Amino acid sequence: MEQTLLIIKPDATERHLFGRIIQRLEDSRFKILAMKMVNLSPAGAKQFYAVHEARPFFGDLVEFMTSGPIVPILLERENAISALRELVGATDPAKAACGTIRHDIGLDVQRNSVHASDAPETAKNEIAFFFAGE
Repeated sequence: MEQTLLIIKPDATERHLFGRIIQRLEDSRFKILAMKMVNLSPAGAKQFYAVHEARPFFGDLVEFMTSGPIVPILLERENAISALRELVGATDPAKAACGTIRHDIGLDVQRNSVHASDAPETAKNEIAFFFAGE
């Protein structure tokens, strides 16, 4: 079994879509191990997205991710990382496959409703960021 992290972003929490997203996770055989609603501080968002610090969108990303509550979810299943990446779809909802979460509810590249860990090491670090010691 493999673990990964999904974050329901502020655009989806604002539109009250977390129930629909969770249902899709469960329908795809993900086991929810932990979940909470939090508000990221600017310092927390900068730390979480530090890998993007040099990119031109970094400031906008930090501002967006601190604009409202987010829901980090610790998930488990076989091939969890690749299965979740397939379920959420491409970063740009306009380019995401039909039937993926981002295609169905994402608004644009930034407000694409969910974040999903992209590799085992990333998942480990991202899970620890939100769920260390729990």
